[in-house]
Amino acid sequence: MESFVYSIGSAIIGLGVLIVFHEFGHFLVAKMSGVGVLTFSVGFGPKIFVRKKGETEYALSAFPLGGYVKMIGEDPDAEVSAADRERSFAHKSLFKRFAIVFAGPGFNLMLAVVLLMLVFVFYGVPVMSTLVSGVEKGSPAERAGIAKGDRIVAIDGKPVVEWDDLSQTIKSSQGKSLNLEIRRGTELVKLAVQPMRKEGRSVFGERKDDWMIGIGSQVSIEKGKPGLAVVRAFYQTWEYIKITVLGFYKMIMGDVSPKNIGGPILIAQMAGQQAQEGVGSFLAFLAVLSINLGVLNLLPVPVLDGGHLLFFLVEGVIRKPVSIRVREMAQQVGICLLGLLMVYAFYNDIMRFFEKQVGG
Repeated sequence: MESFVYSIGSAIIGLGVLIVFHEFGHFLVAKMSGVGVLTFSVGFGPKIFVRKKGETEYALSAFPLGGYVKMIGEDPDAEVSAADRERSFAHKSLFKRFAIVFAGPGFNLMLAVVLLMLVFVFYGVPVMSTLVSGVEKGSPAERAGIAKGDRIVAIDGKPVVEWDDLSQTIKSSQGKSLNLEIRRGTELVKLAVQPMRKEGRSVFGERKDDWMIGIGSQVSIEKGKPGLAVVRAFYQTWEYIKITVLGFYKMIMGDVSPKNIGGPILIAQMAGQQAQEGVGSFLAFLAVLSINLGVLNLLPVPVLDGGHLLFFLVEGVIRKPVSIRVREMAQQVGICLLGLLMVYAFYNDIMRFFEKQVGG
């Protein structure tokens, strides 16, 4: 019971931060664009806490799975007084409307960078070096004479400093023999190794055969290097964005099972596990979750921010707003799709729970 409460508490705190940051993006850019904001709400449904400052009502609502910012003139059907016309969302330029809507998911992606930056600054940046941490038994590396503790400094006369360069060179070798220069203690040893094709798995569980020589990398934690932490935070965020986009694409194309979709229960379980691992693990988990939230909201599905952005792009091409009738029909479809997705996510969560109970 205590673990359950801890998981729920961690999930609420984590999702609350992501939602507040998302809605604050819309709120801030709307204010900067001269649009009046009537409501800033974290959560949906009945309001359990309300405070008004100026024209804006700040609210905490009963259901914390989301939030919203209500702006003057946001509804195209609503009448806007002459006094509010200049502060109406609908009467702003296409660029400003696009920026306001994009700011929500954009702030989630920015938050991921900040969170990863904090993790790397305070806990260090994991760096994979060309120092061999281990050699697989019976592998090409073992047959060539490579040993634990060797540092690979060059391949075919080309210097290598980072593990990524070494790994990429081996994978793209097509099985061609490689001439390695290895620093072993004070000696410089030259060895030839023949990569072999080995079955592996991608991050999505798909079979992916690669050329390998059977060595592991020594991972070190670099601390006290804020410049490296900043660069790695941006790099890692971009890598996660690419993986997330590719994951959505593969799921739509049927290459990845939709059973991987998780809902609030899975998020709560993972949040609790990561929080128990420590602050660093929890912040890294929130960064990944923030990226998922940002990318999900950018999908061109009506109701989501990406759907509104799609309408704005169409408006930019045809030089007039998309008709209200078309938008209403598209939003109904979007609500239906989103509802089905949420139901399926809950179903997956429940099935995982029962499978875990049956499995002991």
